[in-house]
Amino acid sequence: MTVSVIPNGPKPKSFSMGRAGVYAFLVAAAAFFLVPLWVTLVTSFKSMDEVRLGTILAIPTAPTMEPWFRAWMTACTGLSCEGLHGAFLNSVVILVPSVICSIVVGSVTGYAMTFYRVRGANLLFALLLIGAFIPYQVFLFPLIRIFAAVGIYNSLFCIVLVHVIFGLPLMTLLFRNYYSALPVELFNAGRVDGAGFLQIFVHIILPMSAPVIIVATILQVTGIWNDFIFGLTFAGRDNMPMTVLLNNIVNSTQGERAYNVNMAATVLTALVPLIVYLVSGRWFVRGVAAGAVKG
Repeated sequence: MTVSVIPNGPKPKSFSMGRAGVYAFLVAAAAFFLVPLWVTLVTSFKSMDEVRLGTILAIPTAPTMEPWFRAWMTACTGLSCEGLHGAFLNSVVILVPSVICSIVVGSVTGYAMTFYRVRGANLLFALLLIGAFIPYQVFLFPLIRIFAAVGIYNSLFCIVLVHVIFGLPLMTLLFRNYYSALPVELFNAGRVDGAGFLQIFVHIILPMSAPVIIVATILQVTGIWNDFIFGLTFAGRDNMPMTVLLNNIVNSTQGERAYNVNMAATVLTALVPLIVYLVSGRWFVRGVAAGAVKG
C-alpha cells in the first residue's frame, strides 16, 4: 500500500498588493454609501444652531428629537404644514395591496408557465420581458389617457393597478425560474391524485415557495415604497405617497431652510424598506441562492 504525500506549497503572503487593492476598493465602496447616510442621520439629530457650524460629519453635541417630530407632524409643503404622517398612511395603503396583488398574479403566472405547457406561453413570457425593459416614461401618457377615459385616474385603484402591471414581468420571471428548479414529479404526483390547477399550486407548490416569496416581497416593497414618478403621475393629491411629499418638503422654502428637518424626513421615508430588508435579509439571500434569479 502506497501513501501519496502532497507537498506543502508556499504559504500565502499575509500582505500583497492585490489584497490591499481589494480592501481599498471595499472601503471606498462602503464609504460611498455610508458617509451620506451618516451625514443624514447626524444632521437629523442636530439643532439648526449646530447645523450652521458646518461640521457635517461630527456627532451632535446636544442631540434633539425636535426635527423628527417636526418632520412627522408640522413639516411644510407650500402653505400646508401637516408633516409626513398623512403621506406615510397613503404609502402604506398603496404598498400593501400592490405587493400582495403583484406577488399573487406573478406566482400564479410563473407556475402556469412552468408546469402547464400552454400554447404561446414562451411568446407571452418573451413579451413580458420586453415590456420590463422598456422605459416607464414611454407608457405614462398613454396610460393617463386610458385611465382618464375609464374614470379611474388619480385614484387609489389607479396607482395600485399601475404598480401591479409594472411589477408583473419581474415577478413572473422570479417565480418561473424558481419553479423550474422544482422536481416535476411533485406536479405529476398531484395530477395523478386528481388535484386541479389551484389545488396543486396551493397545497404542493406554494408551501415550497417561501424563499422566493421573501425575495419578491423585498423587491416589491423597495420599488413601490421608493417610487416617485408613478406616485406623482397617477396617485393624485388624496393618495400622495411619502416620496412625493418628501420632494415637496425639501423644495419648499419659507424663511430659514431647515436642513435637520429635511434629513429627518428623509430617514423616515427610508425606514420601511430598510426594516423589511433587515428583518428578512437572510431569507433574501436564501431565495437568491435557491435559484430565484437564475435563468
